[in-house]
Amino acid sequence: MQEDPSLIVLFSTLIFLLILSGFFSGSETGMMAANKIKLRNLSKKSKTSAKRALDLLKRPDQLLSAILVGNNFANILASAIVTIMMLNYFGGNVVLGSIILTIVILIFSEITPKTMAAIKPESFATRSSFILNILVYIFKPLIFLTNFLSKQILKIFKLDAKDATLNENLNTEELRTLLEESGDLIPKQYRKMLSSVLGMEELIVEDIMIPTSEIIGIDINMDYKNATKIIQSTEYTRLPVYKDSIDNMIGVLHLKDSHAFLKKFNEQKDINELLKKTYFVSQSTLLMKQLREFLASNQSIALVVDEYGEIEGLISVEDIFKEITGKFGGDKEELEREFIKLKDGSILTDGNSKIRDLNNYVNWEIPETSSKTINGLITEYLDQIPQANLCIEIDNYRFEILELDENLISKIKIKKGANAP
Repeated sequence: MQEDPSLIVLFSTLIFLLILSGFFSGSETGMMAANKIKLRNLSKKSKTSAKRALDLLKRPDQLLSAILVGNNFANILASAIVTIMMLNYFGGNVVLGSIILTIVILIFSEITPKTMAAIKPESFATRSSFILNILVYIFKPLIFLTNFLSKQILKIFKLDAKDATLNENLNTEELRTLLEESGDLIPKQYRKMLSSVLGMEELIVEDIMIPTSEIIGIDINMDYKNATKIIQSTEYTRLPVYKDSIDNMIGVLHLKDSHAFLKKFNEQKDINELLKKTYFVSQSTLLMKQLREFLASNQSIALVVDEYGEIEGLISVEDIFKEITGKFGGDKEELEREFIKLKDGSILTDGNSKIRDLNNYVNWEIPETSSKTINGLITEYLDQIPQANLCIEIDNYRFEILELDENLISKIKIKKGANAP
């Protein structure tokens, strides 16, 4: 028996509407889930569809309105056609038709296309952008009306659709989380480096400077042999030159002038013309700002002073770069000598060691907000000069002072407690 042509037309239209509904459902998921960074990279490669998708995402309210208008239109019209089919050809069982249509829409027009779009959102977004762009233009009057009414309702809840674009901006913590969850997309060493760069906005010069007691430089009162040894062993391209103490700075020696410097030094001639002017910076300067200042002033080494102008330490461009790239090569070996790991998990070191270096080396969280060295932390906690064989606990970290040298801790054992962060 030949089927009625009108039933074929209705059935064909129904299938088309279901496909259209699936397209709108998938486009909504694809557009909203698409990674804008990936789309920008595609647009840089002269992919017009990616650029079109980005343009549509600049006005998410218009895009969503066009998709929802199209999707609702397709679903409502499909429901009307099923009703006509059930009344004219299937004994008027409209309820059964509604149940079947709901199941078909859920499987073929909602779940399946949305899952496909969620798997490859950028691909779905770029491919659907052409049709969506046309629909946004066609539905413009209707979109304007629906958006106007929607905005009035949003005002009741003190919301603005334009604020949706602000969600693209990530703070430092969110960027760190993004790096941690990037997996194999970003190699581990690069993740660590990028995380260090993000952490630098919280650091100041004082956090990474070399304290005055550890500054390596050339005292003009030392002999020729020691001056030569210091120049040959230094890892820096510039060295401070002073008389008696670092507080009496004369200038900074660039190693490219070291041969001429040593010659004049040995002959006890004037060396001032070979030295660069001393550059001073505040210990409270933000590290990123200091890096910019180094570059702007064409300097690479500076003496760090406190609020009273007293010299507290030294900082160089190399120190900042090490903070970004991490310790490597000989620096790692130096850390292993500075922080000796014992079998019970404790660390043996001296009081001049920086808390930050220790935390980074063994992944601890000893507080370093006020004091930068272990000596400073212990002294501040006790409010007096520490004594040997003293054992204290700070934030669930156990500090056992083993030896003192001129009121400074020369050997201390630190162990992380069970409840330590």
